Amino acid sequence: MADSLSPECTPLKKEYDSCFNAWFEGYLEPAVSISQLPAQQQRQTREEYSRKKAEEFQRKCGKLWEAYRGCVQKALKGKGLDKMLEQSREENAFNSMPPVIQDKAK
Repeated sequence: MADSLSPECTPLKKEYDSCFNAWFEGYLEPAVSISQLPAQQQRQTREEYSRKKAEEFQRKCGKLWEAYRGCVQKALKGKGLDKMLEQSREENAFNSMPPVIQDKAK
């Protein structure tokens, strides 16, 4: 894992990365086999699974994320990068999704 933007944030980043990676590995493992369910029930099951995993993330990693994010935001401000980021967001706002390019080789 790479170091953070600021050396004082690196321990928080490593702790958060470790927590996130463990959580994400569990997120990718299917909790239930839903392929045999009707489409409506599949969607409800996926939505419920996603909601439960989001709640699990908040319980396990939410405080670490907030601490790391706060540290990075403070470092950005200290380096004067916060204003540059805001300007960039204003000039190049993501107002819509980029177009999907169809593969013509199919």
